[in-house]
Amino acid sequence: MAHDEMLAELDRRREAASAMGGPKKLAKRREAGQLNAQERLDALVDAGSFFEVGLLGQSSFDADAAKTPRDGKITGFGRIDGRDVGVVVNDFTTKGASTSTTNSKKIGYIRKTCTEKGMPFVHVGESTGARLPDAMGSKGMGTMLGNDVTQFRRMRDTPWAAAALDTSFGSSAWLCCCSDFAVMKKGSIMSVSSPRLVSMAIGENVDLEDLGGWRLHAEQTGLIDHFVDTDEEAMRALRTFLSYMPSHNGELPPDAPVSEGSGLDQERILDVLPEKRTQVYNMKKIVELIFDKGSVFELKPRFGRSAMVALARLDGKVTGVIANNPNVGGGALSAEACRKIIDFTVMCDSFNIPLVRMMDTPGFVVGTDAERRGAPGHIMNFMNATCLTTVPQITVICRKAYGRAYVAMGGGAHNDAMIAWPGAEVSFMDPVFATSIVHNLKAGEEGFEEALGHIQKDLEIWDMARIFSAQDVVKPQETRAYLIRMFEIQRRRRSAGVGQHLMRTWPTSF
Repeated sequence: MAHDEMLAELDRRREAASAMGGPKKLAKRREAGQLNAQERLDALVDAGSFFEVGLLGQSSFDADAAKTPRDGKITGFGRIDGRDVGVVVNDFTTKGASTSTTNSKKIGYIRKTCTEKGMPFVHVGESTGARLPDAMGSKGMGTMLGNDVTQFRRMRDTPWAAAALDTSFGSSAWLCCCSDFAVMKKGSIMSVSSPRLVSMAIGENVDLEDLGGWRLHAEQTGLIDHFVDTDEEAMRALRTFLSYMPSHNGELPPDAPVSEGSGLDQERILDVLPEKRTQVYNMKKIVELIFDKGSVFELKPRFGRSAMVALARLDGKVTGVIANNPNVGGGALSAEACRKIIDFTVMCDSFNIPLVRMMDTPGFVVGTDAERRGAPGHIMNFMNATCLTTVPQITVICRKAYGRAYVAMGGGAHNDAMIAWPGAEVSFMDPVFATSIVHNLKAGEEGFEEALGHIQKDLEIWDMARIFSAQDVVKPQETRAYLIRMFEIQRRRRSAGVGQHLMRTWPTSF
């Protein structure tokens, strides 16, 4: 074949691959208001930066080859805010972006390259699950499952981010669960298998929302970190998350200019913080005042709501925030809140993000329901994660710090510095309960208030500061300045803020 003919043949194959599932399927998506795979890719990466690999991939079955351009996955490398990333975008118009022998190799190549070369990995999911007949029979299982160790081995060398859009079964669900950050579009469904298959398996109809709707994952499973209304918002969320991340675990996260207005109005913290110790308040408002204006990016906001976890910036530098929220359950830590904090702690420590813990908790949620939810195990995992943290970390005791929750939230020796606000109180348990146990008195009985007053005095932070178990007592409005200066000091160690990554193999979903 002459050169001209070979080059023309290559052009023809490239054009056929770029057509995805064809004009009719693409038009149907437009009518439904859905972006196609190419449009999602364009919204995700910097303009003109995408470098595709695997364009000519097709099904390994001859009968399906012509019907599977790119084998249903756009794979390659692009840039987000000027930094290289590996990208996989599922093309649902081609065989429902089902997982096959060929496209598994494409995905494995991108992930392997990201790990070896130090780039984030991004997966934009919409898929039907494993492709039949590729996965059927002993040959299919022997070819597709269990033979590529790059497919499911997760080492936190580089950040992973994923999206679950529209129909996200099988691999789209797996990769969301494996990722450090997962965003889901409302109205989508993410689950192990399709409703049809599940209905066949259990012999009854299954509701889409019950099987894997966004509210299920927002409030009950905690598998998704962020929720949006459109494809465009999902791509922006992926970009936003990566803006807080280093490209790999051997470097620090990128700095950003300090946003205008940051650090002003610190006196407003006193307007949010109640003078009465039993009155609740919204810790999120205080976090937004202390950290750079507009920089707080909360994760899992509807899951484990008595705790808040967020990425933020402090004087332009990325910081992880773990905070009790007394506005929900008085800030008592539920099993779900523990899970959320553990997941966030592992991620921050793995990617050199220093931690600020804002403590105001009466302890862990107790009771029969808590035990059924496995509270003791989650509490111990919480303790393990706190003890294994090696990035710079500062604890701020805002108000209550009771029992083992004090230790899990970074009290005692589990920090590089611990400060407290003047109204902070630290003890083994709530003073009301302690008074009842120690003096055998109930609230309202004669002598109870006097006994309570003595116990409350013992809780005050002054004694802890006197023995230097707390490094300092500061005014709430001085907290931002203290954190900025102390982190400057803590980053002066030889590693300059890069942690030891003791939790880099910790599972991302548990």
